[in-house]
Amino acid sequence: MKELNEYILQFGNLNSQQLALIEKKSMEIQLQKEDYFSEAGKIPGQVGFILEGIIRGCYYNNKGEEITRCFINENSVVVDYVNFEANTHSSEYLQAATNCKLLVFQKRIGKSFRKP
Repeated sequence: MKELNEYILQFGNLNSQQLALIEKKSMEIQLQKEDYFSEAGKIPGQVGFILEGIIRGCYYNNKGEEITRCFINENSVVVDYVNFEANTHSSEYLQAATNCKLLVFQKRIGKSFRKP
């Protein structure tokens, strides 16, 4: 959690109560290499902060070839932002390139949270 707090505090000041609320809303998960954080054909429902490991962003072109678009390192936020915000189906994958540990925040829908 310390890593996430340091990341957030780069952009402004938060008091200890605000940081505690962020911690309360997060959940730590583990992904094994090749597990998906977000998948094509599904609506993204979570935002993650990578504590350990690397996530790969990829998609398939019209020839069926897998194209790697990016790698997302430790101490970075990972989310399919456009589709997360629009609540639309993704056309890309966010996949663990290594074993990963993340802090995850679920998208809130109404008064409940979406299950991963």
